[in-house]
Formats: sequence, structure tokens, C-alpha cells
Amino acid sequence: MSIYDTLNDKQKEAVFYKDGPLLILAGAGSGKTRVLTHRIAYLIEEGVNPWNILAITFTNKAAKEMRERVNHLVEYGAESIWVSTFHSMCVRILKRYIDKIGFDNNFTIYDTDDQKTVMKEICKRINVDTKKIKERAILGEISRAKNEMISPEEYEKENASDFGKKKYIEAYREYQKQLKKNNALDFDDLLVKTVELLRTNPDVLVYYQERFKYIMVDEYQDTNTVQFLLIRLLSGNNGNICVVGDDDQSIYGFRGANVTNILDFEKHFRDTKVIKLEQNYRSTQRILDAANAVISNNSRRKEKSLWTENDEGRKVEFKRLESDWEEAEYISNQITSYVKENNCDYNSIACLYRTNAQSRILEEKFVRDGIPYKIIGGQNFYQRKEIKDLIAYLKAVDNGKDDVAVKRIINVPKRGIGAATIDKIDTFAQANNLSFFDTLLNENAMAILGRSASKVQPFVDFIQKLRAQIKYESISDIMEKILNETGYIDELKAEGTDEAKSRLENIDEFFNKIVDFEVKNEKPTLSDFLDEISLIADIDNLNQDCDYVVLMTIHSAKGLEFPKVFLCGMEEGLFPGKAVLYSNSDQELEEERRLCYVAITRAMESITITCAMRRMSKGEMQYNAMSRFVKEIPGSIMDSNVYTEQSYGKSAGGDSRSASASGKFSKPTNNSNAKAILKTRAYDTKQYSVKKQEALEYAVGDTVKHTKFGLGKVVNITEGGRDYEVTVDFMTAGTKKMFASFAKLKKV
Repeated sequence: MSIYDTLNDKQKEAVFYKDGPLLILAGAGSGKTRVLTHRIAYLIEEGVNPWNILAITFTNKAAKEMRERVNHLVEYGAESIWVSTFHSMCVRILKRYIDKIGFDNNFTIYDTDDQKTVMKEICKRINVDTKKIKERAILGEISRAKNEMISPEEYEKENASDFGKKKYIEAYREYQKQLKKNNALDFDDLLVKTVELLRTNPDVLVYYQERFKYIMVDEYQDTNTVQFLLIRLLSGNNGNICVVGDDDQSIYGFRGANVTNILDFEKHFRDTKVIKLEQNYRSTQRILDAANAVISNNSRRKEKSLWTENDEGRKVEFKRLESDWEEAEYISNQITSYVKENNCDYNSIACLYRTNAQSRILEEKFVRDGIPYKIIGGQNFYQRKEIKDLIAYLKAVDNGKDDVAVKRIINVPKRGIGAATIDKIDTFAQANNLSFFDTLLNENAMAILGRSASKVQPFVDFIQKLRAQIKYESISDIMEKILNETGYIDELKAEGTDEAKSRLENIDEFFNKIVDFEVKNEKPTLSDFLDEISLIADIDNLNQDCDYVVLMTIHSAKGLEFPKVFLCGMEEGLFPGKAVLYSNSDQELEEERRLCYVAITRAMESITITCAMRRMSKGEMQYNAMSRFVKEIPGSIMDSNVYTEQSYGKSAGGDSRSASASGKFSKPTNNSNAKAILKTRAYDTKQYSVKKQEALEYAVGDTVKHTKFGLGKVVNITEGGRDYEVTVDFMTAGTKKMFASFAKLKKV
């Protein structure tokens, strides 16, 4: 039996297309990784050397999966194939050749925290009022410029007449100078500097063009301008470039991804062969019907429609609840029911939402109900304080020019070196164009410090000793010396708190990571170790073998699949978000719709869509209409509670419609009763507004009656700008918070 017998006709066509540019439009769950790996095997069968093949993807998780599949399919030479993320590939190239553009080869990679530290110092130096212009805003603007391959000089030319950009121009210029001085690159620089290297060094470019005669790029819809330029340079004149992607899943525009890269691929690469993979192996047909219906409302897309040989499956369940708390309660109850009645594991369930803030209420409810869960997209392991401290020690040993690392640990654990001492060192360093650590080695600088020099010197001697030892000792030995000789471990043990114990456990896990790295690498170096952990994302740590419900944003869920999915908070103003609605941008709205398409296609067996009629936001209760994306799903495949889908007016990209008792959509009636229901429940696309009562007929301690919840006692009344928020402890329904204008409570 041939390895290609498992492929469908379209997949085989893509695998067997050898030479020339190839665009594979791969819908969600259509087996694109299988196609890429089988294509690699086919190329080798056809006489292509394994070392002439480059396969690029976006996440370490995807690269690892691709590597494992390639190793399984290709017996000889699999280890010579470059299977890598964009950033890992660039690090590998730069580590070899970056000295040609003025950096040392042992450069440091800065994460977002390191970037903020550098920018904070720059803002102070160039007198930026960070109350008016946030460091994060400046870094975001710099990142956008780099994604478009715009240098500080070009940025200054483009914005010379814009007075509002004056400080941004200065900050960008100083930021790049500081990175160069620190021998450091941020994540954007990994791509930018690789393009710069290839453009300015023809010999290096020719070497890699000859090396990579067949290039394959996964998730091509997520590439930005720099990545496009990089691929175009590497593919050179041979034109054997194969890209796989789905324009309907382009969801990273906010961080520079350019959907036109895939939409206009045929314009950039002549005689492109286009193959569509539309057969889905993941989901039921009804789930696909819902996804197809939503995405069909986008105008900027390549036409395709997912289908499957899987069962028709359950209808898409839609539930609209009174409040965000009741939404969480409903989801929790459903999960408990799935696990108890359907013999379902927790790890087969995912709760997806648009914003991280939505996880809080779900977490609280899951804790109360004893549902195990894990949030993906929270704090990365390598961002924890104790781990950042230890990494800073290793960086200081590896790259003495890294001011950020040295400043972080010069007084960790405490050595009595205060901020005034650090400022003196920094001032001397800036005046004499020295790195922070080189300043510590300077006799004139130490003389300025006076008595403080005696506190600084042991730190300098320790780092110097470790630098000498790293040449012949292992990374784990160096780490052990750092932990023991600095007293870091002893200080945490002496603290004796639960938090300190947790930090000690994290340190143990970090030490395990070092040992694991040393075991898996024939020649483990400190530089390589620091490179590897710098490129690890939180999603890489998702272990779907552990039995817990996964909570994550839809962006984090890209590339994953779950038997059962809850899509939460499907409300106008939340998904799509207010910023998109206020911007009135068709492009931004279409990206939100693509995000919804991604969310729906994560589901394999069932999807439950929920929203709330009212939700607390920024301390105020808000009343939102259900999302237009829900209205774009045909009523024939929806299974919903009776009053949830009531709507009127034209929805974006869909007809006016409402829900009947059967859950199917029908044209809205014109009778006064229907209009009254619609008005009362506020399902218009505009946010509902309330009329505040001048005074309440009841007070705290009074017994009141509610039409639905019955008798209860008023336990609290808070006067807000728009209405009174009343908390009532009902005899049968428990404690409820509600606005007085809607509650219509009657004093008994």
C-alpha cells in the first residue's frame, strides 16, 4: 500500500505538483499538514535532496508536529530538512551571519517585558510624558513600522510633517540604537535583520537560495510584509515556492498580518497553480454549514465551501441568557452534564471567547462547581519573576552587552545596591558609550561610586567567574552555581509562604528544562538554550492529554480542535467589538467575521453559542444585542431557546428575521405584541438605554416581589449614573443583582 493512498484526489494533485509556484487553499480541517508532509516525501522520492527542502510554519507546536510526521514518512535524510518557524529560521541564519551587519553572533532576543524596560528608559531620556504617550503605544507603532520594513530613517521621512509623531520618531531612533548597543534584537528584528542581511550580502543570499530549492510555507494567510519579502528573496529565480493557507482564517491583522499576501499570490508569482482543499475531516456537516454561512458574507475572499463525509451531526445550539453570570452558570451545568451523562472527558471541551476578560466569570463558576480548567494565553511560564531573574543571569553570562539583563539582577537577591548607584553607573555608561557591565569593569566609574563599589564588586566577580566557567562546564552546572552562590533559593525558603513555595517549584521545573535541553542536544550551548526558550509561546505548553477544560481566546485557539466547543459572549459590542463597530471599517469587520469562522471550525462534534442580554463592563451594566454573526447562521441548523433570537431590522449580510417557538427563523410579524416584545427585550442593533427612576418605593431591608423570582429581601441599593442597581436575596432564586428600571420590583 502506498503512503499516498490515504489522500483524496485534490490532496494528491497538490502533493504531486513538483515544480513552479503552487497555492494550496486549504480550508479548516482539510488535512493541510498531511499534504505538506506527503509532498516532502514525494519530492525526496523524485530525487530532491532533503537538505534542499525548507518547510516553514508559525508555531513551535505546528513545527514539532510537522517534524514528527516527516520523520515518520521519510526514512533517509529527514534530519537534514529544515522544518522551522519563521523566527527560529531567522535566528539560525542570523547566528551564523549577523556579524556581517554589525552585530555579535551571540545576540540576545528581547521579549515584550525587555522591550518595555528599554522603552521606559528611553522615554525618560528624551522627555516623553508617558501619561500622554504610553510606552506600549510607542512600541506598537515601532512594531507596525518594522512589519512594513520601514526603518527609523524612513519612518522619519514619512512623518516629518506630522508634529504628533515627533516623539515617536525620536523614540524609534533611540530604541534601535539601544538595541544595537545591547547586542539585542526584538522579535520583529529577527525578521527585519534577516531581510537586511540577505539584501546587503549577495553571497549569503545565493548560499540560501542554492540551499533551499523547494520552499513550503504553512499558514501563509498570516504572513506580514517582511515575511513576504523574506520568502520572495529565498525562493529566488527557481520559483519552487508552495504556500498553504486559507484567507478565511486570516485573523492577525492587528499584529501586521497582510491578507493580500495570499489573495494576490498569483500576481507576485507568475504561472501559479491553484488547488482548493475543501473536504473537511474534522467537523460535522452542520458545523460546516454554520461556518460557511457566516464567512460567505465577506466580500474579500477566494470562493470555497467546506464539506465533509462525516455525519450531519447535532444542530448548532444557541442560548441567550439573562446575564453574563447566568451564561457562565449555563455553560458550567452543560459541561457537568456532558461529563456525567455522556462519559465525556473534560479535555474534550473548550470555552472560546473574544477577550481575555471574559474568562473571569467562567473561572469563578468552574471553581465553585469543581470543574478542572486551564487558561491558555495567561502568563507564560518564562514570564514569571523568578524565571525571568534566572534567565537574566544566564543572559548576563552569555552576552555582557545586554544592559537589561544586567540591571535586572545586579541587586537580585538584594546586595544593598540601590537605584541611586544604578543611575550613577548608567549615566557614566551613556556618557562614555559603554555597556552597563563594561562600566562595572571601568576603574573610573567605580571610583565615582565610592563605598557602593564594594557592594558592586562581588557581583562583577561572580559574573566574570561564570563567564570563564561556561566554556568547560554545562548549563545546568552554571545554573546550580547561580542558585546556590547567590542565595536565591535560601531567600525563598526563608520566606516560607505559599507563593515562595510555588516559585521554588517553578525553579525546579526550569532546571528540568535545562537538563532536558542538554540531553536532547549533542552540543548544547548557552546561546542555543536562550534562543530556544525565547521563542516558546504559551500555546506550545498546551497538553491536551491532561483532563481539564480549556479556556482561551479565539486567537489562541487557531490550529486546535475540540470535540465540544462553547463560543461565549456572542454580542454586538463584544464580538464584533465596539472599536470595530465605531471604526465603520469593512476590512476590520471582515477580519472579525473570519475570527468567528475560525471559532466555529474548532468544533468537531458540537458547538454551543451563548450570549447574555446584560453584561457588566467597566463597572456598568450594559445591554447588548446578539451578534450579527449569530444572525448569519441559518435557522434550519439552529437549536435554540424560544426567545433568544428575537431580532428585527436588517442584520449585516443577512435578512430581517426572528425566531419562532420551534427555533426556526421566520419573517418578523407586524402585530403590536411582537413589536412590544422586541422593544422590551432590546434586541435592536443599538445599545439599550434605560430611564432612571427619580426615587424608589423600597429601601434596604424591605420585602419586594419580582414577576419571575417571587419574594425577596433587598440587601443593597447602589445609585449609578444611569440607574439604581438593586441586590435582592430571593427566597427561591437566590441573590440577584438587577437594574431597578428593568426589575420593576414591588414593595410587599
